[in-house]
Amino acid sequence: MGPAASAEFITRLIKQTPATCDQEHMPFVLWNEPRIPDRSISMQSGNDDPLPWLEDGIRGLKNAGCDRIVIPCNSAHFWYDELCKLGVPIIHIVDSIATELRDLGLEKETIGVMGTQGTIEHGIYQYRLERQGWNCIVPDRAEMDFFVQPAIDLIKAGKITESRVLLMKVIHSLIDRGAKAIVLGCTELPLSIGIATVEHVPVVNSIDSLVQAVLKK
Repeated sequence: MGPAASAEFITRLIKQTPATCDQEHMPFVLWNEPRIPDRSISMQSGNDDPLPWLEDGIRGLKNAGCDRIVIPCNSAHFWYDELCKLGVPIIHIVDSIATELRDLGLEKETIGVMGTQGTIEHGIYQYRLERQGWNCIVPDRAEMDFFVQPAIDLIKAGKITESRVLLMKVIHSLIDRGAKAIVLGCTELPLSIGIATVEHVPVVNSIDSLVQAVLKK
């Protein structure tokens, strides 16, 4: 979907694999299909335009012999339950974040979540994390409209420096509101925000958490 985020996931998977030679790395297949309709726009519009494309990707990976699937796109998890029906286990990206938050000793804390308009408005993170005991806070509507979503669009256009200025404003705002950790709930965001802490608050990104979930499996 986001080609840069997909490539970054693979790069980090390779770097974080504790291998000393080629043969110790895991085999993988990357299904890179950037023509899938915009997930966030579809969620906001109330249509399932991305779903047939996502299902084609799952079938393609299944036919290639994949035993387990991850999707380095948070918004695509809106269709997670439908995709699971195709018979290959899919690691849920929010569950990988939950595992990392527990590893950081941040159970049942207040967590700031950033993501696309669709991810935030449909509560992809809030619903799944709050069921497990966390309190989630998100950017307000103005922050989403003028900072977060424009920053994601800038990242997709390759304008990383410009995006970082916008995102840091929102991160500081969430910390001021009591966030004990910041979750980068869009796989484009780690391409811009590459730091582990802000004001001593952990910044947890969904690319690395998903990589770690793969390695643990």
